[in-house]
Amino acid sequence: MFKFLTKLDYLLKETFVGLRRGGWMNWAAVSTVTVLLFLFGMSLQSSWQLEKLLNQFGSQLELSVYLKPGVTAQVIAQQVTKISDVVDVKSVTKEQAWEKLVQELGISDIEGATAQLGNNPLVDELRVKASNSDVVPNLAMQIARIRGVDIVQYVDEAVKRVTQLHQGLNWISLSITVILTVTSIAVTTTTIRLIVMARRQEIEIMQLVGATKAWIYLPFILQGIAFGLTGGLVSWSLITLSDKFIGKLLANQPEFIQFLTNGLQLSSTQTILLPMILISFGSVVGVMGSLFAVQKFAKN
Repeated sequence: MFKFLTKLDYLLKETFVGLRRGGWMNWAAVSTVTVLLFLFGMSLQSSWQLEKLLNQFGSQLELSVYLKPGVTAQVIAQQVTKISDVVDVKSVTKEQAWEKLVQELGISDIEGATAQLGNNPLVDELRVKASNSDVVPNLAMQIARIRGVDIVQYVDEAVKRVTQLHQGLNWISLSITVILTVTSIAVTTTTIRLIVMARRQEIEIMQLVGATKAWIYLPFILQGIAFGLTGGLVSWSLITLSDKFIGKLLANQPEFIQFLTNGLQLSSTQTILLPMILISFGSVVGVMGSLFAVQKFAKN
């Protein structure tokens, strides 16, 4: 145990010495990683919020299921409810639909209007809500196969548009993340490489006394991890402050905006998961930059 603590103490001291000698390049590396993680975190948070919004929008989309003449809504509703992607099913009898239609037409004598047509010309209807917008087309096909269903209608164009928007934003976020990740790794690699070159004489002495390459270059890898951890913590703090600032700006907005903002709040799991992802991602970027930096020297 004592031997392990002694080694750990040495690694931490060497890591601190390297960071101190890095000077302003440390800030360049940390700043680059922070910008990367901040934009990545905002993109990830926005993606979660947009997905939640799309799911809410999808759950508000209603499929109008018109049944064949003589088929009652209650019978078909029991079958539709069993489908996994169905959130809610409302039955509208042809009597209810006819009464509403007559009222919208401004006719006060419902019985007279019905007598003129000889019978109620409408059919029973089901209004089905889906779990999210992505499943609406497939859900419509499943319902259409049920015996007794005549026509299934929904706003197809709206579903396609919101799905395309979600996919487009995901691709944009991915592209930005890839570009900034490469930039952050490059800056971290340059920073660690300069630190290694500044301590080259010490490294040569350690090689002469028999120190292994892993033992020599491990502190530099820890420095890269330190860059990532610092960038992750700072970016998370900035994201938290940005959310609070935006929340204050929207506090005095109309009720619809406040309702929309409250509906886009992250879940408790996502709130905990976000900083963990940022710190982990930052550590990975730091490790990769450090490995690229020491690879050249380790081969010599």
